[in-house]
Amino acid sequence: MRRKLAAGNWKMNGTAAALAELETLTAKGAPENAQVLICPPSTLISRAKDVAGDIISIGGQDCHANQSGAHTGDVSAEMLKDAGATHVILGHSERREDHNERDEDVRIKAKTAWDAGLVTVICVGESLSEREADNTLDIIGGQLAGSIPDGATGENLVVAYEPIWAIGTGKVPTLSQIGDVHDFMRARLERRFGEGVGRTVPLLYGGSVKPGNAPEIFAVSNVDGALVGGASLKANDFGAIIAALDAS
Repeated sequence: MRRKLAAGNWKMNGTAAALAELETLTAKGAPENAQVLICPPSTLISRAKDVAGDIISIGGQDCHANQSGAHTGDVSAEMLKDAGATHVILGHSERREDHNERDEDVRIKAKTAWDAGLVTVICVGESLSEREADNTLDIIGGQLAGSIPDGATGENLVVAYEPIWAIGTGKVPTLSQIGDVHDFMRARLERRFGEGVGRTVPLLYGGSVKPGNAPEIFAVSNVDGALVGGASLKANDFGAIIAALDAS
C-alpha cells in the first residue's frame, strides 16, 4: 500500500506567529488514512516540530549537497535532521529557476539527504511553453531520470509533479492531463526500480490545489496526495485538503 501524503510548502513565508496555524492544524489530530507534512522556513523547523509533535511531520525546503563545510548561508541535511525534520523538498521549480539547479544537482542533494536519513520529495514539472509544444512527458521523463539517484525506495522517495505554469496562478491542468503525467511517472519508476519499488513511491500533484478542487484531483489515477503552497499557510484551507485526501 502506498502512503497518502498531504505536504505543505510554506516557501519564504512565516515567522513565529505563523506557528499558531500549525497549532490549529495539529489540534485536529492525525488523519486516519494519510500523513501530513509541513515544510516551513528553516528558521522555524525546530519550533514547528515542538508544536507538531507526532501528529504532523516537519520537513525542510532544500539542503546543500554537502553535509558540512564552508558554505555560508546554506543548510545541510544533517542540520535539518538535527532540528527535527524527517523530509526535505528538492528540485522545486523555484530552486531550478531562481538558483539554476540542474537535475544533477538535485540528484546529488537527494543522495546526501538519504545518507542523513531524510525522505526526499523530488519535484518535476514542465513550463507553459513546453506544455504547449507537447513536450511534457519528455521533460518529465528526463527530470525523473536525472534527479532521482539509484537506491530509491517507497520509504525514502516521494515524487511531486508540479507544472510550473500552474504554481500560484490559479490555473490547473485538466484531470486527464494530471492523470497522463502521473500514470507516466508510475510506469517510469516501475521500469527503472522494479514493480515492488515503483508501485510504492507516493506521487503527489502540486499547482493551485485548493479545498474546492482537491477531491477531484485525489480521485485521479496514481495521485497519492498533494504538494500545496499558498493554501497550506492557513489551517482551515489545508485542513480541508487533508480531509479530502483522507476520504479519498
